[in-house]
Amino acid sequence: MTALLTPRADPLGVRARSRAAGGRILALALLLVLSAIVCVGIGPLVIAPGTVLAVVLHHLGLPVPVTWSPAQDSIVWDVRVPRVLLGAAVGAGLAVSGAALQAMVRNLLADPYVLGVSGGASTGAAAAILLGAGSAVLGQYAQSVLAFAGALGSALLVLAISRAGGVVTSLRLLIAGVAVGYALSAVTNLMIFSSDSAEGSRSVMFWMLGSLALARWDAFLLVVAVAVAGASLALTACSGVLDALGAGDETATALGIDAARARIALLIGVSLCTAASVAASGSIGFVGLVVPHLARRLVGAAHARLVPAAALLGALFLLWADVLSRVVLQPRELPIGVITAIIGAPFLLALVRRHLAR
Repeated sequence: MTALLTPRADPLGVRARSRAAGGRILALALLLVLSAIVCVGIGPLVIAPGTVLAVVLHHLGLPVPVTWSPAQDSIVWDVRVPRVLLGAAVGAGLAVSGAALQAMVRNLLADPYVLGVSGGASTGAAAAILLGAGSAVLGQYAQSVLAFAGALGSALLVLAISRAGGVVTSLRLLIAGVAVGYALSAVTNLMIFSSDSAEGSRSVMFWMLGSLALARWDAFLLVVAVAVAGASLALTACSGVLDALGAGDETATALGIDAARARIALLIGVSLCTAASVAASGSIGFVGLVVPHLARRLVGAAHARLVPAAALLGALFLLWADVLSRVVLQPRELPIGVITAIIGAPFLLALVRRHLAR
């Protein structure tokens, strides 16, 4: 009995589970680094991982003997490294946003697009591609900036509608998100139908299915990376609040948390992260829905571990989904949303069946 009460005793296995979860998160981080190096080398021209690593280290200013061709240097550094970084950032952003939203609305089938972000981003991108909106002022950034503005605007509209009846609740948020999303999707479809440009309509449809083809060393890549990193750190810091909201508003109130205000503050942060991710890559489905469930199986439901695990898993998932989108139909490229849907749909069906069985 005395041994059980000593400070090092762990009768419930809490510290053991925490150490195991920490080890798995570290393993995911190492796997992500290795996957990023391998994924950069995969494509129409296969480049060895050693060459990829040497090129990256050379551009980072380290003294590495140059044994590769200028063409390989350009392919690795100018084309594939930005794409891999954007894929990792978008995957992480969608995954952590999904994990947070599932706690905030207490619905394990919720994903980041429940805020109407996808519909708003599509409307903004369609306006830039089909109508040339913003091109005179924003130039090459018009599509990304208008998609971001549309995504963020739709999320704020959902928040305003859900607050109109009083306190923001999970049900009001879900209903407002579905309504705004459908309305904006109708606007986007109307623009596509009214357009005389077949190529423009095809570009909008391809963008709506998701793609990382626009990844470049530019300011928008930095914006996405900063937004996702900031959201991940903030959600990890607010893990106790997310745990309380996931247990119910009554539990949160009993713990001294204003559930309505906490939900609004978290929703604004999640909206910024999701808007930046969608604006950079289009509407990539299932990442924010599937990955949080996989992360829970690995590290448990506590958000202090769930958020970083979801970020790493989301980055891994989207990196390899992008590789498949590039190589399955070479030399053509599949929209990455097709790949994530093929992988995610069976998982969603299994999840629904599991809930129905309960």
